[in-house]
Amino acid sequence: MGGDYIIILVLLCFLFNPCYLTLDESIDENDNLQMNEKNTTLLRPKPFRFPWRANFMDEGSNIISHYAMWHTEPGQFYGLRAEMSIWASPNQETSQESGASLQIYCQDGGHYNLIQVGFHISPSLYNNRDIRFFTYWTKDLKSKGCYNSQCVGYVPASGAKLVPGQAIAPPSVYGIQDHYIRLSINKDPNSGDWVVYHHDLEKPSFLGHFPKELCLGTKRIQALTGFGNYLKNAHGPPMGSGHFPDYDEKKSAYFNHIKNYNSKGQAFDPFWTKCRIESMSRGG
Repeated sequence: MGGDYIIILVLLCFLFNPCYLTLDESIDENDNLQMNEKNTTLLRPKPFRFPWRANFMDEGSNIISHYAMWHTEPGQFYGLRAEMSIWASPNQETSQESGASLQIYCQDGGHYNLIQVGFHISPSLYNNRDIRFFTYWTKDLKSKGCYNSQCVGYVPASGAKLVPGQAIAPPSVYGIQDHYIRLSINKDPNSGDWVVYHHDLEKPSFLGHFPKELCLGTKRIQALTGFGNYLKNAHGPPMGSGHFPDYDEKKSAYFNHIKNYNSKGQAFDPFWTKCRIESMSRGG
């Protein structure tokens, strides 16, 4: 089996400069559709596009998904690390999901496999609106896969300080204080597994891994993404702070202190100097 990887996150910072969601098409906190292209020309690389990115509907479940996404061209990439700001969504409906994540899409013939790690709010999964660390995988984006420990896939480390489904706190407070979680996912040079670490402590804490069989191949694409899922004919959930972008870390969702990984599992600063940001969201 051969294939391509896509490594994905939610908002982007290059060379320690934060970037924020700039809205092409957005819904504000009063559910008003707005257009804002003020900063959409920051970067226009030749895009690597999938028909199911940005806006698609799962016809089997009537679920619509929206993404805010940044990505590279295909290349030799081995993982990402970043701190992502944490925002609550106390009024999110039961049928909605929103969050931020690092993702790796692996091209396998005519379909894509996915492994994913990040945080989300999913009332239907947990019966509450807590912000929770989560993992997810699927073999073809439709028929196989699961969240957290619902099936065999992600393997938590023994004594992990953060396990799938665990609540994380506190969230950011708009205009007052930003809070974040710093995560990484990279290909282990020895085992070939995709290992997940938490970097907010004095030293990196190993959380677990996705077996290499879930994501084989050599060619990868790195990207950053945010997401919102909701039922057809309903309003979408908030993404980020629930407000339109503001170049203030206390008011806008962000990814900061981005690192790449090389084939030896060593982190290094990215070479990118610009960002391309697109969003459908209720806020930055």
